[in-house]
Amino acid sequence: MQISRDAVASIHYTLTDDDGKTLDSSAGGEPLAYLHGAGSLVPGLERELDGKSAGDKFSVKIAPGDGYGQYDKNLVQRIPRRALKGVGKLFVGQQLQARSEQGFRVVVVTQIVGDMITIDGNHPLAGQNLNFEIEVAGVRAATEEELAHGHVHGPGGHHH
Repeated sequence: MQISRDAVASIHYTLTDDDGKTLDSSAGGEPLAYLHGAGSLVPGLERELDGKSAGDKFSVKIAPGDGYGQYDKNLVQRIPRRALKGVGKLFVGQQLQARSEQGFRVVVVTQIVGDMITIDGNHPLAGQNLNFEIEVAGVRAATEEELAHGHVHGPGGHHH
């Protein structure tokens, strides 16, 4: 069976940056199971997996536009500490949820200077190429329940 819309694919992967530094990997663990076409992966990787079968191995470089997007300076803001009432102790690297016009967004505290806090709403990998080594471990048809819920159930997927 080939990977196509509404199939459940299981992949082993290693993600590196352009310097060859490993950013994430399934090595030594279970493969990542996902519902193809449900938006679970960055668009460029999902497109590259389309049509692949169990046992296929390949390398691919995903440009920022097909990954986590270009780095957007408009998503970096300096705000007064008082705007974060009820948050308690703040530290650089801390992740917070912020309400935006598009709903909730995760932001990261990147700087604290006096009473001014700098937060960044970009994904940590925004603006970077994503270099993947992929091995397709398996492909199967999704169950009706998985299709209705929009995600994989069972090993490597979501458990209810």
